Amino acid sequence: MKKVLIFFWLCVLPMASLAESGVEIEHADADAFNQLSVIRGAGYFGQYCLGCHGLKQIRYSRISKDLRVNETVMRDLILLGDAKIYDVVRSAMPLDSATLAFGVAPPDLSLVTRSRGANWVYTYLKSFYEDPKRPFGVNNALLPNVAMPNVLWELQGPQVAIEERVDGKLKVVGVESHGQGKLNERQFDQVANDLVNFLSYVSEPSILQRVPLGKYVIAFLLFLTYLFYRLKKEYWKDID
Repeated sequence: MKKVLIFFWLCVLPMASLAESGVEIEHADADAFNQLSVIRGAGYFGQYCLGCHGLKQIRYSRISKDLRVNETVMRDLILLGDAKIYDVVRSAMPLDSATLAFGVAPPDLSLVTRSRGANWVYTYLKSFYEDPKRPFGVNNALLPNVAMPNVLWELQGPQVAIEERVDGKLKVVGVESHGQGKLNERQFDQVANDLVNFLSYVSEPSILQRVPLGKYVIAFLLFLTYLFYRLKKEYWKDID
């Protein structure tokens, strides 16, 4: 019963959080098989995310093998500092320093798209807005009061909150642009989608082998079913 309750709360809490935020979840074009997008996402992760967040469930060598890039390319993308190719992907910031800076240890992102969903992560990346009351001057409409700066603000540009009165209280229901960043809206959406695709791959790297293999397994099972059917007909042909 305890395991059932834990499973129930793991399923319900993300939906409850979503309902509480009041922000509409946007659809991400999540595709771990889009190799170029995943490679770009690895580069964005190394540039904007790896300073605080790690991916302890995967090694650089696995990423290199799956994405078919050599160690030189990996060093341009995500293999930073003195990290070795067979190391797991760890945050560049020590845990105690990160906790001191943000008040809480930045979470490992190995399984974030499996726990939250690709669409949630995509919407979260796009939902930061200016809030002078927060320590880093920004807040997030989807995950209010999150202890994280908007690391992509230069690309996206500043955003402000869209508020609506719900049950007599002002509530943030979305964000809107308040200036131009280095990228236009379509280009920034692509950056966010590339990051989501990379994190989707990281959360289940075996998908690159499992899904292509699956069609052969299904074909074999269908063929085996046909053989068993013919065998059954042969055994029972003389029995009326």
